[in-house]
Amino acid sequence: MKDTELYQHLLGLRAPWFIRRVDLDVQGGRVDVHVEHAEGARFACPKCGELRAVYDHTAERVWQHLDTCQYPTFLHVRLPRVSCPADGVSQISVPWADGSSPFTLLFEGRVIDVLRACDVQAAAALTGLTWDRVWAVVKRAVARGLARKPHRLPSRIGVDEKSFAKRHRYETLVYDLDLRTVEHVADGRSEESLAGYFRRFAPAELEQLSSVSMDMWEPYIQAARKAVPGADEKIVFDRYHIMAHLNQAVDRIRRKEHKELRERGTLLLKGTRFLWLWSEENIPTERLFEFEYLRRLDLKVARAHAMKETLRRLWSYRALGWAKRFFLRWYFWATHSRLSPMIDAARMLKRHLAGVLSYIRHRVTNALAEGINSKIETIKKMACGFRNREHFRTAILFHCGGLDLYPKAQPA
Repeated sequence: MKDTELYQHLLGLRAPWFIRRVDLDVQGGRVDVHVEHAEGARFACPKCGELRAVYDHTAERVWQHLDTCQYPTFLHVRLPRVSCPADGVSQISVPWADGSSPFTLLFEGRVIDVLRACDVQAAAALTGLTWDRVWAVVKRAVARGLARKPHRLPSRIGVDEKSFAKRHRYETLVYDLDLRTVEHVADGRSEESLAGYFRRFAPAELEQLSSVSMDMWEPYIQAARKAVPGADEKIVFDRYHIMAHLNQAVDRIRRKEHKELRERGTLLLKGTRFLWLWSEENIPTERLFEFEYLRRLDLKVARAHAMKETLRRLWSYRALGWAKRFFLRWYFWATHSRLSPMIDAARMLKRHLAGVLSYIRHRVTNALAEGINSKIETIKKMACGFRNREHFRTAILFHCGGLDLYPKAQPA
């Protein structure tokens, strides 16, 4: 079989395209494949789709293709332009590449495969490209994925923030809790950060939204209330964030009590921080005896821990009335405990009680968001951090957006 016939089959080229010649440069370590089209061929106008005669040709363009054995392989083509009475002179689309990409469909698809498994720097080393060219693949993939993404408002969404860098710099993320994807990324964690997402939808669409899971962050609450009809019945304050607030209260009590005990000459609470923060079922077996001993003592942190663990029962209720009755009993206990951090936490929950109890109706949490946040944190570590917010958002959408990233052939 001739080399031209071999590459004709390998590249899947069909008439009117054919391989004119194949040049192997052993010293330079590359293969150059020269592609031409048959005389008199007619091509589809890229705008109207009608077959038109060739008007002229562009300067030679080069696309990098998958390696031939160990040699990088490049396609060389002078692209025809067609003259259309309705649309004027236009350059045709080709079946082996997408838009202005310098890579063939198969090569760009391979780069995307590599990028989904490692960071940009490693992908550049594995593919033999520069960092800039690999990052350009990421940007093109996200752009085409967003362009293909259907316009739809998820039935259940989660809202959370993710730290972009030090000094309290955050990004607001909106998640589709059913498809497990990131739907929106915006600067900061202000009211506008979330309002920008809601503005993409008409009021009738927003009315179909069934639940919004979020932390008790006032700017997010106000954004949802202003945009979503019946928001107060749809906002669900995430149980994991609520328990995080209680854990912070317990830890404040432990630190203060540890300081008091240390001043009296005892280190009873030294090294016990996580014993009070872990859920009871997560305490390591080897520390259960120590924990049982400590919580039987007359310790403030032991009382706070008991309140924290008791509140977890709230999310097991199925009836709203019984859940509210349970919470009010717990609230009385907490506010009469003479433990200031627990009193503050209890009052905060009382102020947001409707959203806390809304879980009974919708039974949604931001557990998915926490899982995606862990993945985003891994992406940050692999990239050794991001200095550019736009790059950070692009990386999030590339790995967590559920987008159709791969290029597709256009009709020739």
